[in-house]
Order: sequence, then structure tokens, then C-alpha cells
Amino acid sequence: MITKSKVSDGAMNGGAASNVGRRLSVRHTLFSCSVVRLTPIPMRLIVGYGFAAHGFAKLLRGSDSFANILQAMRLPFPHLFAWLTIATEIIGGFCIALGALVPLVSIPMAIVLLVAIFTVHLPYGFSSIKLQAITPNGAHFGEPGFETDLLYLACLAALVLGGPGPFAVDNWLLRKMDAARRSQAKHVPE
Repeated sequence: MITKSKVSDGAMNGGAASNVGRRLSVRHTLFSCSVVRLTPIPMRLIVGYGFAAHGFAKLLRGSDSFANILQAMRLPFPHLFAWLTIATEIIGGFCIALGALVPLVSIPMAIVLLVAIFTVHLPYGFSSIKLQAITPNGAHFGEPGFETDLLYLACLAALVLGGPGPFAVDNWLLRKMDAARRSQAKHVPE
């Protein structure tokens, strides 16, 4: 965006600087508008895939296996919460990836992340990657901290506050609801 001060400064300095400044400013504005509009898409895909992958991993190991972990952590109703967590991760992951019901599904997803932070990751500090050794068998890492959980929470907050972006089911749902509201308003007698 070209501001009045940039144009007047350029004109005072000979005009050549003004033309370069305008070209750079216009190019930056065009680039940033198109890129900013698309930024929710990679966030949706990464968060959605990450959650779904974690949910499917728990499901493939068996819900009883995850329930045993929850029971060892002394969480109440371990079998119920195992299934709720698996369903939240899989269904929520798909919804976020598609941009569907983002504000709604973000609530249980955030709860899962907060429970993971406070029951599992907090004692291990912030960092999620703690390289302990490299052996002939490969790298060995320590227990992960809460860094990744915070990144997921930040992405969910950005998607809720900033919207799911283009190519999202939520946009289609909003258009349908708006069309239904307008149609209903036409048929209401005054």
C-alpha cells in the first residue's frame, strides 16, 4: 500500500526512489493479500492430519491399551475417556482438515491438548525434541515436553479467530445458512 508520506518523500528525493518504492509496495501488497488468504489451509491440513494420525494410532493399538494408560495415570472413567479421546482426534482431525465446524470441534480438541499437557508433558519441560544420543541404531530421544501441544493450541486458536480460510466446508455452510435466512425473510409477511 502506498502512503502519502512515501509518495511525497519519493517526489522530494528525485522521483526514481518513488517509482521503486511504489513497485515494491504494490508487489508486496499483491503478494501478501493472496498468501495471507491461503495461510489457514496448511494449518488446517497439518493440524487435521496430526490429530487424525494420533487418533488412528490409538485405535490401531486398541482402545483398551489407551484406557490402561489413562487408568495408570489415575484418570476417571478410563474406557469412556479413551473412546472420547480417539473419537475427538479422528473426527476433529477430519473436520479441521476440511474446515468443517472449526469453532465447535476446536473445543474438545483443545481439552484433549490441555489434558495431555497437564497429565503427561508438563514434567518434561517445554521442548518436544530432546536428543539424548546417536548410536549405530539411530537417534534416541527423551520424553517430549509440551511444545507441540502449544503449537496445536495456537493453530486451533488462529483457525477459530481468523477463520478456516478458502476451500472450507464452513464457508459453504455459512452461504447455505445465509441463503436460507434470506429465503425465509422473503416469505415472512409484514
